Amino acid sequence: MSTQADALQLDAADPGHRELFDVPPAQGGDHPEVAYFAGNSLGLRPKATRAELLQDLDSWAALGVEGHLDAERPWLPYHELLTGPAARLVGALPSETVVMNTLTVNLHLLMVSFYRPTRSRHRIVIEDSAFPSDSYAVRSQVRFHGYDPEDAVVRLRPRPGENSLRTADVVEQLGGDVALVLLGGVNYLTGELMDIPTITKAGHAAGAVVGWDLAHAAGNVPLALHDWNVDFAAWCSYKYLNSGPGAIAGAFVHERHLGGDLPRFEGWWSTEAKTRFEMTPESRPPASADAWQVSNPPIFSMSPVRTSLEIFDRIGIDVLRERSVRLTAYLSELLAGFDVITPSDPARRGAQLSLRVRGGAGELSRRLRFEYGVIADSREPDVLRLAPVPLYSTYHDCWRAASALAGVMA
Repeated sequence: MSTQADALQLDAADPGHRELFDVPPAQGGDHPEVAYFAGNSLGLRPKATRAELLQDLDSWAALGVEGHLDAERPWLPYHELLTGPAARLVGALPSETVVMNTLTVNLHLLMVSFYRPTRSRHRIVIEDSAFPSDSYAVRSQVRFHGYDPEDAVVRLRPRPGENSLRTADVVEQLGGDVALVLLGGVNYLTGELMDIPTITKAGHAAGAVVGWDLAHAAGNVPLALHDWNVDFAAWCSYKYLNSGPGAIAGAFVHERHLGGDLPRFEGWWSTEAKTRFEMTPESRPPASADAWQVSNPPIFSMSPVRTSLEIFDRIGIDVLRERSVRLTAYLSELLAGFDVITPSDPARRGAQLSLRVRGGAGELSRRLRFEYGVIADSREPDVLRLAPVPLYSTYHDCWRAASALAGVMA
């Protein structure tokens, strides 16, 4: 097994960007800081977030309502500061990208446009292990349109004895009665990275609309939503994007759907900016993803997202992915004796390894935290998730996690 000295040597040769983040103090173990592996649930806070958020708050104090136009970062066009970096992160055009709302709200707003069921084509395909809120969302959409979720929601399961979905098996389920395919780009439970371009192409060939929940993919793996011809997508910003609990989310609508007659809910911010203050009763939506906005954006919630996206813009998701592959492979080697349910092929996983454990995942997570200073994420009854995030996780963190697991499981 790799030694602590080996891990420290790897860190010297392949450092991340831990210095940009506030790492919590350890509540147990022999090290001052935690080894943090829960970035797939809530990312750490960038050090710049506090100062930059206070700058935006100070504009309110100094300017009041005039901050809409005169703040250092004016509030009226503030959301546009996030559009370019978000688009580059997910491989989209700026016109296809908007940062707004939260993840499930965005999924519902997008399904208003893209889930248009008919009697002969009304099914929605999701993973059986989809995050519960996705399941709730599609079931409620199906009921809203007058169909039975038990019939209309198709839940994909791995083959018996396997932990992950095979792309060929997903494609096989895309029949002529499927109206919408809505899968997680990276599965929250297993960490499996889905073959987004292949499944999208197959869904279109079957006559379905294809959307993606990128909650565990955005900021984790490189994406090319425009080139892959994805119809729509949504993602949150509090996991790998490190923007704080409940942070404002993102949405993508392919340019071929922009400026058309898709049904859509509208509000104050879904009309053209140049005509907004003409105060006319009818909306004039722009030919961009901004047309899916409803309310004016919450500036102080957008501020941490802007700070985080600037970090990704500066470092680059491709560079981070390369380190992620190395870091996750190292952790995988250390966990060779454990029941890892995440695909072993680096091309089929992101920055996460999920372990099936005995004796209760929650209790194991608690012991890791308070006895060893290792923070992991548990999903009852028996899955422990470890996410070595390339921005701030280290090889030494990986060594600490594997050593702690060996100690607890023994």
